[in-house]
Amino acid sequence: MIEGRINTVETFGSVDGPGVRFIFFMQGCPLRCGYCHNPETWSMTEGGEVMTAEAAFQKAFRFKNYWKNGGGITVSGGEPLAQIDFLIELFKLAKAKGVHTCIDTAGAPFTREEPFFGMFKELMEVTDLLLVDVKHIDNEKHLDLTGKTNTNILDMFHYLDEIQKPIWIRHVLVPGYTADEDSLTRLDAFIKTLSNVQRVEVLPYHAMAITKYEKYGIPYRFKDVEIPDQETIQKANDLLHTAEYTGYKN
Repeated sequence: MIEGRINTVETFGSVDGPGVRFIFFMQGCPLRCGYCHNPETWSMTEGGEVMTAEAAFQKAFRFKNYWKNGGGITVSGGEPLAQIDFLIELFKLAKAKGVHTCIDTAGAPFTREEPFFGMFKELMEVTDLLLVDVKHIDNEKHLDLTGKTNTNILDMFHYLDEIQKPIWIRHVLVPGYTADEDSLTRLDAFIKTLSNVQRVEVLPYHAMAITKYEKYGIPYRFKDVEIPDQETIQKANDLLHTAEYTGYKN
């Protein structure tokens, strides 16, 4: 029986997928995004609660009566694809009960090499929607921002387009890092090469997690970055043409 390490859960999520969601925040992430608001989820081996996929599903399924308007289960993180075997079993249980399934991922573990790729294809058979985060469209700037390059991540986008798996794209707007016109224009051009995008969202940077960094003794490199103002946010929405995407489609 496959076990997963889960950091926390949210019983009535409203922004991580359509409708009301039960959200699992998985433990473990290979990225080290400078503005990450969940640094407590980074460790692959410590933190959270270990439980079987069956136990996790039953924990969520108790809330099924609240899953209106396309609601269901979302698995976030951390990085959920780092525990892909657990996701497969959890989502198979969910689909057997007709539950809508969603993954919130930055795509860092993605590769077309085996055994991961075969497992990913199996996971996609029981996944209804992915929320995918483009940290930065530029490879070198992505490396600086997260500690990893983005080549395999952008390839995941291409694969999801190949199989026509619905995605929502989300982009964290960090002044001085991801908010410049050139980067946003390049990101928009990339998004326009995809035919499976249902929604594009701009997520304004915030520094609410700084107390977590202080608690864990982790240097916070963005402590002097200002929260984007409404003009900056609107410009990003315009450059990414977010209004052209209608959102969730059944």
